[in-house]
Amino acid sequence: MTSSDDLEARLRDLGEFLDVPSPPPAEVARAVRARLEEPVPEAPAVTGGRGALRRGWGALRVGGRARRRAVVAAVAILVALFLGATPVGRAAVVEILRFAGVELRIGDPGPLPSWAPRPLPGERRVTLEQAGRQVAFPIAVPAALGEPAEVRVSDGGRVVSLLWPGLRLDEYDGGLLPVYRKELGPPWPQETRVGDAQAQWIPAHHGLTYLPRGGGEAEARPRAAGPTLIWRRGQVGLRLEGPGDIGRALEIARSVR
Repeated sequence: MTSSDDLEARLRDLGEFLDVPSPPPAEVARAVRARLEEPVPEAPAVTGGRGALRRGWGALRVGGRARRRAVVAAVAILVALFLGATPVGRAAVVEILRFAGVELRIGDPGPLPSWAPRPLPGERRVTLEQAGRQVAFPIAVPAALGEPAEVRVSDGGRVVSLLWPGLRLDEYDGGLLPVYRKELGPPWPQETRVGDAQAQWIPAHHGLTYLPRGGGEAEARPRAAGPTLIWRRGQVGLRLEGPGDIGRALEIARSVR
């Protein structure tokens, strides 16, 4: 029979080879708690002859395994509670996802930034026609919104921003290097689709940071961003900020031409 010390050593060895993204601590805690609440069969009383003794010994072995599972589950729930309750633990469960030129840091984002947004590097106002000559990709305009009230080009033509009252559509090279970083907490991003393209809907306000060309450190402080839809159109990443719900966001995104 495996001793508790052997079991602990094996679990530690196994942990060295695991590289699995951690789910939010609350989900881990709920799953472990449900497992702990499962009824464990009681071992029958050992009476009678040798056959009854063998049956009783088997029941004790089953009970021993159940107790070991309970110990492992208890340790897991304590770890989950530690991860959710301490700054070090919360940092350990941050998951980083890169999608359509945006780095999504999913975990505990902390308080929202309180300062006003700064212009992007080299940002200037232009006409839509001028913007088309200054960027290396075709600019798409949502038919559902019509001509933008304002157009801006930033960072040497890396980003073009179309603005309407309460709405902003950023278009940029959605290749390998991330252009924006988003600090996200619950409610978690929701996967959806814009036509044939995969998309991510971010329903809550969150911190947004622009990452300068070349992959260096962020130059601007993060700002608070509203609900946002992110998707890719060819090699162009699109970030639609401002729609109040996913239905309106998808209606706008699907009208992009």
